[in-house]
Amino acid sequence: MTNNSSSPLLETVPGATPPGDTDQHPTHMGVAWHYGNPLTEQRHCATGALVDRSHRTVIRVSGPDAATFLHNLLSQKLDDVPDGFSASALNLDGQGRILHYLDVTKVKDAFYLDISAVDAESLVDYLRAMVFWSQVEITVTDLGILSIIGAEVPDVGGEFSRQLPFGAWVRHDVFVPRGALVDVAKRIIEQGIEPMGLMAYTAERVRAGLPERSLDLDDKSIPHEVPALINRGERIAAVHLDKGCYRGQETVARVENLGRPPRLLTLVHLDGSAPTLPTPGTPIVMGPATGRQRTVGRIGTVIHDHEFGPIALALLKRAALTSQALMAGESAILVDPDFIPAEEQSQAGRVAINRLRGSETQQ
Repeated sequence: MTNNSSSPLLETVPGATPPGDTDQHPTHMGVAWHYGNPLTEQRHCATGALVDRSHRTVIRVSGPDAATFLHNLLSQKLDDVPDGFSASALNLDGQGRILHYLDVTKVKDAFYLDISAVDAESLVDYLRAMVFWSQVEITVTDLGILSIIGAEVPDVGGEFSRQLPFGAWVRHDVFVPRGALVDVAKRIIEQGIEPMGLMAYTAERVRAGLPERSLDLDDKSIPHEVPALINRGERIAAVHLDKGCYRGQETVARVENLGRPPRLLTLVHLDGSAPTLPTPGTPIVMGPATGRQRTVGRIGTVIHDHEFGPIALALLKRAALTSQALMAGESAILVDPDFIPAEEQSQAGRVAINRLRGSETQQ
């Protein structure tokens, strides 16, 4: 089920370089890591950058019951969305822990789900196991994704396209049969849109606080630990807060209304002078270097950013967010101040409970 074939753009776009030994991870394999100058490539976002994301697996769910079938399984509201609707979604377990993180797009009467190739097989197995009497068909397609960041999508062909928010940018995704990837990419580049490797794309993903499940989350992660996944205001994220009746929804509702997550996914800055940078999964400890330390989190994606230098995503306990004494391996780390909540969201359920307790005390 995982996408074992390399993108044809690795052989046809000048300078295309696959991940090196220190960059290799299953979520990075199969596409160009950079095209010769990754830090310069990241700057292309300001004028238009093309990213080969054909390493993701695209799944088609069709049939008369496709909308209600997916609506009942995923965290996104999908039962009555219009043609062209696009958003992210989660598949949770019974305790509300994140099993799959995917993007979903409706095209006419079908839904296209795209997900990291390392998670595709388990997602397809789960969907097929849940069909029962639903009239749906689940197919793994041969579509690849070419993403354009920082520019409008030119008329270059492909099966269909969509747009999704991506940090400071809008990401335009063009879904293309794998056999046509080279031709479509060539037409995009001819429009003046520069190739950008997955390294620069990953730096932008980290800056946006968007996780790669197998890199940045663990088997205890719940949606509210990742603020970028929760609908707020006009932002359509992966978790729709006004729908229920899907697996794990009780945890989402409880944390939203009564509590707060014990950890948060944050952007951290790494000490670039350290002999080696930490790798995903490295524990984060808090405390003086020569004194007692305790583990307060874990490092996820580590990447070099063209402005910030080495940065990473980290799952951290709330008590550690403002600490000046955090270490991951040999590197000192500091949480980006923009990722430290200025104040907690007001939980309607907690306010109601406090009001009730206050009235009981007065009696």
